[in-house]
Amino acid sequence: MIISFDLDDTLISKNKFELEKSNLLQQFFGLENLRKGTIDLFRELKKQKHQIYIYTTSYRSESRIKGTFYSYGVSVDFVINQQKHQKSIRKKDIYCSKFPPMFNIDIHIDDSIGVEMEGQKYGFKTIIISEKDENWNQTILSNLH
Repeated sequence: MIISFDLDDTLISKNKFELEKSNLLQQFFGLENLRKGTIDLFRELKKQKHQIYIYTTSYRSESRIKGTFYSYGVSVDFVINQQKHQKSIRKKDIYCSKFPPMFNIDIHIDDSIGVEMEGQKYGFKTIIISEKDENWNQTILSNLH
């Protein structure tokens, strides 16, 4: 299964949830901290043979996003940033912030109710997680099957 994750306020945030600890290398390069539990979740998803994509509306570069995850010892299989999304969606007659089927994504994980509504409208699956959900990674794992 291909599972995509949003970044802002889902896996990365300044003050909304607890973060993984950063090391000196991450601090030196100014890399963003991941939400606490992301490393264990990604390792479990990889163990279950899932592919992990990042699907963000931000303009962060693909290499910066991959580097952030790599610095924590986890990898992502594919990155869709705003530039890639806009280039691909121009070819379709669809107007939404994210359209996972365009990238063969089976399920998208986000914090936005708006993305959930787009999923209902355009027929793609989402798991919406709250910034307050301390067991967010279990919420995801239990809703995958």
